[in-house]
Amino acid sequence: MKTPFLCILFALLSAFASAQTSASTAAADRLGWQMAVHSYTFKEFSIFEAIDKTAALGLKFMSLSGSVSLDGSNKVSTIDLSEKDQQAIKDKLKTAGILKIVNMGVVQLPPDEAKSRKVFNFAKKFGIDMLVAEPEPAALDLVEKLCKEYNIRVAIHDHPKPSRYWNPDTVAAAIKGRTPLMGDCADVGHWIRSGLDPLECLKKLDGRILCLHFKDLNEPGMKAHDVPWGTGVGQTKTLMKELLRQGFQGAFCVEYEYHWKNSSPEIAECVKFFNAACEELGGASVKKN
Repeated sequence: MKTPFLCILFALLSAFASAQTSASTAAADRLGWQMAVHSYTFKEFSIFEAIDKTAALGLKFMSLSGSVSLDGSNKVSTIDLSEKDQQAIKDKLKTAGILKIVNMGVVQLPPDEAKSRKVFNFAKKFGIDMLVAEPEPAALDLVEKLCKEYNIRVAIHDHPKPSRYWNPDTVAAAIKGRTPLMGDCADVGHWIRSGLDPLECLKKLDGRILCLHFKDLNEPGMKAHDVPWGTGVGQTKTLMKELLRQGFQGAFCVEYEYHWKNSSPEIAECVKFFNAACEELGGASVKKN
């Protein structure tokens, strides 16, 4: 339990972080961009602590994982949360000043309509308008049907090789000719792990990128780990410039998979980088080719 002193300290830190980011948030708003924290980043903590940690960074948006912890230990499937627990999470988000859950995933969308419909029903009820998933080919027609019925977008995620969608060519083929409600969740770090050039990957999916799991890594390859944006091999600002050229509007979701129990200082560096880049790019005149 937090002592009164710790509660006051936390409130002061949160207020300071919000004040520091407010001007640059306006720059992101002009671009149509949001910086969000994917709750998996704080998987060692409860979802309630994850919300507090996000708010303490001065951020107003989150992405919800396919499973969460209510007590900081045991994981439960997000779509199986009780009504009571769902409301507790909503109340916590409101109290912490989190404006929106920008997406949820990675979720399972199998070719079984009842099972996939359950996921869409949860999203609709919770107020989530985008799901992140890696549906098998046999499920794509069903996913498209449900996207249209619920008016909920599905962004195909790319776990590293040898997962089904590690290569953007496979994602492009899966969504070709389908509703604009289906697109890509670009995990640029996983592309680097798979030996791909993230800039070229973004270009291959021009116009179909719905959201990002945005990362920078210390080196290419499967042994790489996250580092603050702009300090690794990820061409972070170049990727942001390309997304601006494409006219992308949506969420850059932090999924920081390193220093699990104390990643906030490094994520704070990502926030600074993002805000500064938005200020710079917000004043640029970039036209889509």
